[in-house]
Amino acid sequence: MKVDEEVSGAVLNRLRRAQGQLAGVIGMIEDGRDCKDVITQLAAVSRALDRAGFKIIASGMRQCRDGGADGQEAPLTEEELEKLFLSLA
Repeated sequence: MKVDEEVSGAVLNRLRRAQGQLAGVIGMIEDGRDCKDVITQLAAVSRALDRAGFKIIASGMRQCRDGGADGQEAPLTEEELEKLFLSLA
């Protein structure tokens, strides 16, 4: 599945934000910051990654179902789509 260019930009922004947050978490751990603060930031990273994945799945669900943008790929079954979606849950 190829990600739509418009969606790709939004996903990349979310992933870059998560990358920055993760670097912050690593720094917090290295600095011996409070556990509560570290967990809060780690949860934010996790949510950012989840949102990026959900965005890709939401925009690509039709493509996956129909066999890709050009129709050259085999369509995914309902079970395969469900498994893909639930992999982010």
